[in-house]
Parts: sequence; structure tokens; C-alpha cells
Amino acid sequence: MGKINQAIIVVLDSVGIGDAPDVETFGDQGSDTLGNTARAVNGLHLPNLARLGLGNLGDFQGVPKTPSPTGAYGRLTEVSAGKDTTTGHWELAGVSSPIPFPTFPDGFPQSFITEFEQKVGRKTIGNYPASGTEIIEKLGEHHMKTGDLIVYTSGDSVFQIAAHEDIVPIKELYWICDTARSMLTGDLAVARVIARPFIGVAPEFKRTENRRDFSLTPPRPTILDELKSAGYMVAGVGKIEDIFAHRGLTVSNHTGNNMTTVDGTVRFIKTRSPGLIFANLVDFDALYGHRNNPQGYAQALEAFDVRLPEILEAMTDNDILFITADHGNDPTTPSTDHSRERVPLLIAGGPVKSNTPIGTRASYADLAATIAVLFGVSGTGEGLEFASAILGPGIN
Repeated sequence: MGKINQAIIVVLDSVGIGDAPDVETFGDQGSDTLGNTARAVNGLHLPNLARLGLGNLGDFQGVPKTPSPTGAYGRLTEVSAGKDTTTGHWELAGVSSPIPFPTFPDGFPQSFITEFEQKVGRKTIGNYPASGTEIIEKLGEHHMKTGDLIVYTSGDSVFQIAAHEDIVPIKELYWICDTARSMLTGDLAVARVIARPFIGVAPEFKRTENRRDFSLTPPRPTILDELKSAGYMVAGVGKIEDIFAHRGLTVSNHTGNNMTTVDGTVRFIKTRSPGLIFANLVDFDALYGHRNNPQGYAQALEAFDVRLPEILEAMTDNDILFITADHGNDPTTPSTDHSRERVPLLIAGGPVKSNTPIGTRASYADLAATIAVLFGVSGTGEGLEFASAILGPGIN
């Protein structure tokens, strides 16, 4: 078989599977994104994910357990002190966050808001935790009349800025978000500033795919940095470049939805360039988890399952696919925020031994440690590798 050529990480954003050991600390008792979604729709149809062993990881109605999964399978446990996109992806890349990013349940300090308004030349409205679609519906008309920016937060460490594309051009909105990012430091250092552009007229406002995340820079090198320094391709698909503040990547395709992200992932696989492809499928979280829509969530899962064979068929015998998630976002609970959950890890490809359980791992960073072993780089010092457990004979 020889040397590994490509590792492909596909993050199904927010597809948690419950059972986090510290769930009570986060107030998320009962959250089980995949299991509760399956029950809410009377069963999921995910035959391709089932063949990889998804059903063996829990009780997911409609997803059967299989006696002989085609690859390796297990669960990852987050150790970072948070349940947001940034901490989840950073830990998958080998950098955990022992201190939680700040949140603002009462909104941001007025002193910051005043300075922000002065710097960007626009007034603001909102400044409280809210669902993005609900606050746009409530304040959108005011924004259209005045040009005032809609600012809000959530249970996550975010400062979000919503603006109509006809009122605030995209380029200006991105500049405004970049300005906010430069201001939000120290005690105000939120994980992400998020541009939330929308279109339409009241009451039919609709958010667009021109969303952008302006993240903090990881505090130390991730596995992406290690691979890039070693001369490998490191390709980001979807919002990966935003999550890592454009660091550690050699090439990016900032796709806007699940299906274009699958397309972009397949294109990078077909380049045959040695290295890592890191993709985020955002729709589960952004369109359905945060909007408490289990039916939409289920449809998105089934749509990805249909596309999964395309990814596998594009791979060579020397490529490995890792399918996982970054946190939960149970669409069946009253909360519209992320939920603290374990996440699945399904592993497939020519080098991977079939029917190989790798158990419940103690850290998301085990994935980064395994990637380091596969490519012979030093790694980040976090996590325990499982490469030796999943590789068949003849791999070096």
C-alpha cells in the first residue's frame, strides 16, 4: 500500500451524539443531536454512514448497528472549556482551550459599543443575545430605514453584525467586522466576529451565504501549521479559513453550503496533492440546529449521506477519510445554542482496517495526533494517536 497521500477531515458541523461526561456543567442535559433528531422524524435513512459504523455509536432510530463496518469508528470527547465552533475545530487540530472564551449574556459594554460606532461611522441597534433570524425579523425594518447595524450575541462567544446587502455593501460589512475584531481583545476577546448579511423585504428577510467569520488566531501552532511547514498541501473548504484566521493553510475554497463544500472537497481530492483536506459542512448548524428545525436537520443529514460515495470514490487507495463534528446543536431542545456532546468519528479508506472500533477517545486532539503520525510530522503535543490501531499491513 505504501505511504498515506491524503487525509480528508469532513466536519459535520454540530452533529453531536450526546453523552458528554460534563454535560451538566454546560446545562445541556438531555442533548443528543443525532439521536433526538432521528426520533423527532421517526427515523433517519443514512445507509452509507451506517456502513461506516455510525449506528454502532449510539441509539439512532433508523440507523442500524452493523456487525462489520467497512472502516474504523469511535467517539471523541471534547476537553476544551467551551462548546463553540472555534474551540471544537482548534481541538480537532491539536490545540485545546482550557479557558473559555468570554460570553456576554447581557450584551456588550456600552463603552465598547460607543467606540465601535465612532470607528465604523454607523449607529447600532440590538446588542443582546438573540436568534439571528428572529432579531433580523424584529429590527430589520429599522435597519433599512436608518442604516443602523444590528448587533447581537448568543450563548456562544460571538459578536454578530447583521446588515442588509442593499444598505451596507458586503465589502463595507466585512471591513466593519474586521474593525470589531481588532477592538475585541483582552476581556472582550470573543472567539468570533460574524458578518450576517441578509436580503429581502419585511417580513421575508433571508440571510445569505456571504456570511464570514473573523476568528481569533490559535494561540500556538496547530497540525495545519505543522503540515504546511513540512511542505504538504493544507486545503480548507467552507469556513475553515475563517476558523483558523487564514493560518496554516496553503489553499482555500470558501464554499457557502453543504453541497458546494462536498463539491470543493472532491475537487481537492482529485488534485492528488499530498496533504490534508479540512472541510466544514455548515448547514446542519447554521440552518437547522440554531433554528430548532429537526426536519431540516434530518434532510441535510440524508442529503450528505447520498453524496458520501462521491467522496469515497474520488479517493485513491492511499487516502483516508475522517468524518466527525465539532460540538452539538440539538434542534429538538428549547435552546437555540450549541450543546455539549461527544461527536462521532468514522474512518474509511484503503489503508484502514475494516470493523475496527477505536472506542471513546479522551480528546478531540487524538485526531490531530493521528494525522501527525500519518504524515511523519512532530504534532502539537496534545492527544493520543490511534494510527497504529486503524492502519492495515504494509502502511508506512
